[in-house]
Amino acid sequence: MSDAMSANASNAGSSSAVSTGGRLQWSSRLTFILAAAGSAVGLGNIWKFPYITGENGGGAFVLVYLACILVIGIPVMMAEIMIGRRSQQNPTGAMATMAKEAGANPLWKGVGWMAIICGFLILSFYTVISGWTLSYTVSSVTGAFDTITPDAAGAMFGGMLADPAQLLMWSTVVVVTTMYIVSRGLHAGLEKAINYMMPLLIALVLVMVGYATSTGHFAEAINFLFTPDFSKLSTEAVLVALGHAFFTLSLASGAIMTYGSYVSKSTSIAKTSILIGIFDTAVALLAGLAIFPIVFAYGLEPGAGPGLIFVTLPIAFGQMPYGTLFGSLFFVMLSMAALTSAISMIEPTVSWLTEKRKMSRGKASALVGLVLWTLGLGTVFSFNLWQDNTLFGKTFFDAIDFLTANLMMPLGGLLVALFAAWVMKSNVVKEELGLGGGLLFTAWQFVMRFITPIAIVVVFLNALGFIDI
Repeated sequence: MSDAMSANASNAGSSSAVSTGGRLQWSSRLTFILAAAGSAVGLGNIWKFPYITGENGGGAFVLVYLACILVIGIPVMMAEIMIGRRSQQNPTGAMATMAKEAGANPLWKGVGWMAIICGFLILSFYTVISGWTLSYTVSSVTGAFDTITPDAAGAMFGGMLADPAQLLMWSTVVVVTTMYIVSRGLHAGLEKAINYMMPLLIALVLVMVGYATSTGHFAEAINFLFTPDFSKLSTEAVLVALGHAFFTLSLASGAIMTYGSYVSKSTSIAKTSILIGIFDTAVALLAGLAIFPIVFAYGLEPGAGPGLIFVTLPIAFGQMPYGTLFGSLFFVMLSMAALTSAISMIEPTVSWLTEKRKMSRGKASALVGLVLWTLGLGTVFSFNLWQDNTLFGKTFFDAIDFLTANLMMPLGGLLVALFAAWVMKSNVVKEELGLGGGLLFTAWQFVMRFITPIAIVVVFLNALGFIDI
């Protein structure tokens, strides 16, 4: 890498970037937290988490979800950061090095490969969906939502999906922007972008929450999200909480392991992982407090999924005072969330090319961007030209989504948990985690050896339809 070694002066008092063994590191713990949180906070946080919270018991679901974050999300995140930091390599190199150190089968390297491929496949359709947010940002700025009717809103969204040229144009913008940031390297690219985008994202969320308090329905939104209703807390709701806790932190996609390889030895993995989990959950809940007062104020359906963002909310923005302004801010917020996630998911692939194939950052980013753009054509055409072409009843987009979300990510998370808890040497794990050899380490090891694998397997089998709980 050819990054400048000076850190951004705003990085929590850290005056300079550091390098250990030739590998650059994050300028500060704060920067890493923002980067990992940026990876975790994506489009799903903005609409999915608030919705599933309200539908599954409100405050009761939040309590279960937080427990799942602690039991599954944070322990697995600690393991991925630990493997990345100890190895100082991309996921494939990291798993190969750690397996060799433990005297284990070199086939464990395949876990790293699966993570890189998984993140790449996710990004192939994520860039297309991220393009939707850019399209709607422009539409809002130009006043396209002013006095828009429900039929017109539906037609606008449907028209966008039916137009491959429009989808391709916006996905191209996302790919080019993502590749440019990543090509700049750790400090000049990723850090600089994160240091601007994450504070902006937080500011936009808070501005939207502030506006939501003026709708007259803020109390209704608080009740929707936080009032415990244990009658709705079914076994299925617990599984939903388990699944979302795992997926929301960008685990098993290579992103956290790669970001972990840039973490300094002085950083507490446990404390940092907890802070990332708190940050991710807080942003998701604040997004709910921003969205649902508007939804309730205009009598809209809170459980509309992606349609909530691209169909129902534009109707509200078209009716409310200063709707053009706040609609534009909302879709800019979505774009920021999408972009911070995108750069994290592509970093493992670029890192592998620069480390193993000795390619420059620029060439690696260009190559990855070209392949990513080409693969994204499948998602673009899934909504129009190829919508009738299916395999096992799934379009190209649906198939990739199913493969990554229901197969690769749960399997990858399970294997990471088993590797960290059963294969790696206990003294190595103790050294890296810094938990000592007492109760905290014993608790982490027990959770990772038994509770986390069982929970992931249950979610995995339920998602595949092998069990119905």
